[in-house]
Amino acid sequence: MASSYKKYQIRHRNPNPKTSVLLVIDVQNHFSTIAKPILQPLTSTIHTCRRASIPVIFTRHRHKSPADYGMLGEWWHNDLILDGTPESELMPELPRREDDVVVEKNTYSGFRGTGLEERLKAMGVEEVIVTGVMTNLCCETTAREAFVRGFRVFFSTDATATADEELQQATVKNLAYGFAYLVDCQSLQQCL
Repeated sequence: MASSYKKYQIRHRNPNPKTSVLLVIDVQNHFSTIAKPILQPLTSTIHTCRRASIPVIFTRHRHKSPADYGMLGEWWHNDLILDGTPESELMPELPRREDDVVVEKNTYSGFRGTGLEERLKAMGVEEVIVTGVMTNLCCETTAREAFVRGFRVFFSTDATATADEELQQATVKNLAYGFAYLVDCQSLQQCL
């Protein structure tokens, strides 16, 4: 995988543990088939960030009623994640703690209508490390929104996943080109 995006990965920087947060996007039962292959690097990334005292925030995508479907209702009308269903719950394999924040969302962005930006600013966060699923939808949208809102973005290449390798590669290339520093669980272990 690395060779396909290396030409776009021309910027290098390490996250600052004092001003970073780890975002774990939508690792829910609904996406378990996609998420299971990245559980090891994702778990490693979570543990690495915790050891470096980097807060971990999880997001959970769910819909409470047709009023909050928006365009997703048109696009994914047969595949919406309904609140209160087992599919809407975070995967039990995640190393979550009782006091971990879970941001509830109903669109691709972790920022849209969630209070995430205000929470991060109140915490003194300047940088976000993005992990989770799906790379080309919720992870990418959240990363791009973080960038345009003034946060430095680090995007994981091995703790993100989607349904198709071409989509994974396209997102990583786009983000490396214009929005995010690329990281993986090994590089984070070495620099944090």
